[in-house]
Amino acid sequence: MGDLTLITHNAHRVDVDGHAMLMHVPTSALFELDPVSRDVYELFRRHDAVGAQTMQEALGHRHSPSELTDCVKSFLDLDIVRDAAEPEVARSIVPVEEIPLSTIILNVNTGCNLACTYCYKEDLAIPSKGEKMRFETAKASIELLLKQASGRDRINVVFFGGEPLSNMPLIREVVAYAEPRAAELGKVVDFSLTTNATLLTEQMVDWFNAHRFALTVSMDGPKALHDVNRKTVGGKGTYDVVSQKVRMLLARYTARPVGVRVTLTRGVTDVIGIHDHLKYDLGFAEVGFGPATSGPIAVFNLDQDALKQVFEDMKALGRRYVEAACRGENIGFSNMHQLLTDIAQGTKKQVPCGAGLGMLAVDKEGDLHLCHRFVGSDQPTYGNVDRGIDVPKLARFIETAQDRTEFGCKTCRIRSICAGGCYHESYARQGDAFAPVYHYCDLMRDWVDFGVEAYVRIMQANPAFFRTQLEPRLARPGAAQPRPAQELAR
Repeated sequence: MGDLTLITHNAHRVDVDGHAMLMHVPTSALFELDPVSRDVYELFRRHDAVGAQTMQEALGHRHSPSELTDCVKSFLDLDIVRDAAEPEVARSIVPVEEIPLSTIILNVNTGCNLACTYCYKEDLAIPSKGEKMRFETAKASIELLLKQASGRDRINVVFFGGEPLSNMPLIREVVAYAEPRAAELGKVVDFSLTTNATLLTEQMVDWFNAHRFALTVSMDGPKALHDVNRKTVGGKGTYDVVSQKVRMLLARYTARPVGVRVTLTRGVTDVIGIHDHLKYDLGFAEVGFGPATSGPIAVFNLDQDALKQVFEDMKALGRRYVEAACRGENIGFSNMHQLLTDIAQGTKKQVPCGAGLGMLAVDKEGDLHLCHRFVGSDQPTYGNVDRGIDVPKLARFIETAQDRTEFGCKTCRIRSICAGGCYHESYARQGDAFAPVYHYCDLMRDWVDFGVEAYVRIMQANPAFFRTQLEPRLARPGAAQPRPAQELAR
């Protein structure tokens, strides 16, 4: 063979309890290196180029020629090594010719009855000035979704705000229209809603139950932490009313597990304490955390030191998650669920998320945005529910987003999991939706390595956890369907 060189940005080794794990970066597939592949991989790591003679001299006394040849061939097939004389292969851009929507997000009201200090919504208004979406706009949104999802069996309609429950009459109208309309076309429609819970009533909960809504509550933990930022328009903390409503909701709601979304801000970072209160004291099925780093009011954003500590605390909670998983228990930590799902499935992202591709958000006028976070911003829109999607314009955005070469993503070892990070986070922090979320880069790489360690330990102790806990979670109506978990290759 000619001299070969290691493509360092296509492979990443993580050692876990004596297991040498290799992540194939382009696909996020995870393999366990056997003695031959371990020795060959380390030989390539020590030399800029390796030829047949070098390999024979270094490893010929330990492995047979056929074993070495087979290993090198597998590395070549995976593009972990290639001919040292070959030029770098340019990343291929997948052309976007259609927008196969699965989800539409309806911003049903710009008004909100709370005045959370960290809110990113640029079109947010107090209740008296809230602008509500009309049914005609919502109806056209459903028709657009059905048209763009012609090849799908299920579609998802998400209600967002402001506070979506402040426009409950529209939500009822949309459900009454969408369910039979989807059934006419042989489809099932699922509904999702994120709420601050303050306006919930027993009648609403029972109606949501009848229509099997996927419900998420925004809440930031016990009273002392929740009331720091989540206040009424008059400045009063909302924990007492929210916790009362949540207990009622969780006691009555049986259709699907209810999750909670926590925003971590400066001074509100007790990850373990928040998780334990929301999971065990109140009874949410899952708790997910979102650090605030690019909100419009800088004083609430986590600085780099605080962000690093948050990730350390999330890893501490993650270790509890792993210990429980090894026993067959699930502590409901959403961030770990997602991380392990990415690793188990071998996630391969060209773009960070489904924004603009599988999902679009609709504002009160019917204009189409990449996602709900961009509604009210100065960023471009991509058509209207009446005129349809501006496919060429949206395609240019998605195709541009696939190539982050100029930003350094090309050689990042988690590029197939991160793909550059949230468009809105980049826009809000750096003024460019295509710029990577640099403040997360090192932390995310460490987080993924932690996920590999967690995955291996659970697989060794209780591989059934992935089948009994993660796959059912993903198979719930409206969720992406799982691919088989990547087995450890021996």
